[in-house]
Amino acid sequence: MKVKSKSKKINKAWLNDHVNDPYVKLAKKDGYRARAAYKLKEIDEVLQLIHPGNLVVDLGAAPGAWSQYLRRKMAPSGAATEDFKGTLIALDLLEMEPIENVQFIQGDFREPVVHAQLVQAMQGALADVVVSDMAPNLSGIESADAARVQHLIELAVEFSQSHMKPGGALVVKVFHGSGYSQIVKMFKETYKTVKPIKPKASRDKSSETFLVGIGLKTLSALKTDRSISITGA
Repeated sequence: MKVKSKSKKINKAWLNDHVNDPYVKLAKKDGYRARAAYKLKEIDEVLQLIHPGNLVVDLGAAPGAWSQYLRRKMAPSGAATEDFKGTLIALDLLEMEPIENVQFIQGDFREPVVHAQLVQAMQGALADVVVSDMAPNLSGIESADAARVQHLIELAVEFSQSHMKPGGALVVKVFHGSGYSQIVKMFKETYKTVKPIKPKASRDKSSETFLVGIGLKTLSALKTDRSISITGA
């Protein structure tokens, strides 16, 4: 009985915080499906990543707030469907309500067949930007959860190396804690510029932050970086 009572209090407190959250209210006002849109918005405003005419891949897209923001940025007028310029492909394991101009693929990014569907949708073109809000179901076991998070980020990095323009950008969600330093190291070995950003819309209590990698290093540079890290280990 005490456990249930405590759980109800926690849920009630979370619900109260959520309802009164300024970004939740703003999302409703602006027509976004989730407050997460403002995380990507701030990252984009700082780094100017998204432009009309881009090919953008949105990994872990559901419920679609990031795709909504991307779609608006890729229309010069900011809203009109006929003004949309570029290609926007979203992918998620979960269902997502349709968004105009967004090609949605439902499936597990870790599965080769789904990966192949995504590459096919790109029609031989390379992405200007890849964004990933992917996160695994957390078990509460820190080491296991860190490994799952790192695996998804590694897949996003590998995808960017094969299917992103040399000067493109990858945005991923990460969590401070076990494995964070290894992820940062991997980004520094792979991209010319690495920017960690904690958007204002990301809750203070949350350990989440975002890493942005801009400009892929050449294969020779990658080999040099990795040989240095091995010899210096």
